[in-house]
Amino acid sequence: MTVSTSTVRLPVEELTPEAFAPFGVVLRPLADGTPFTGEEAALDLSAGTPRFYLMTLEDKPPRFTRITRHLETTQTLMATGGREWFLAVAPAGDLDESGTPRLEDVRAFCITGDVAVTLHKGTWHSGPYFHEQRIDFVNLELSDTNVVDHHTYRLDEELGVDVVLDVR
Repeated sequence: MTVSTSTVRLPVEELTPEAFAPFGVVLRPLADGTPFTGEEAALDLSAGTPRFYLMTLEDKPPRFTRITRHLETTQTLMATGGREWFLAVAPAGDLDESGTPRLEDVRAFCITGDVAVTLHKGTWHSGPYFHEQRIDFVNLELSDTNVVDHHTYRLDEELGVDVVLDVR
């Protein structure tokens, strides 16, 4: 069955710790020996076995119809090679499977290649997206996150929209 959708254009914002705070934390490089920070404490991998790996993504233009969240863990992402990428996010809301994201709460950020982001538990997210054909990402989540803790909301089926990020 084909779903008829309308296109919603979403502006892409500059990533700042303040703007990203409802969704997670921005991790910037620190000098060696810097004392432990609150941003680092945002990790919660207590519900299982942590998985730290390099993830290859290909052909991810900035357009989506699905948004996903993980209720049991935080997730940290960073592009390798200093490449720019984009991520759409919405607040966690209710931390159970009945909570749904609101389209008007979805925001998009341009993330430079010299920072990582850690998403709060339950933060809705779509991406990473990018202009290049392929980018590798550092990913820290649980070993079974994408099997047992992958909750997806279909914007096309539920709201009749697909979202295009207004990127440069």
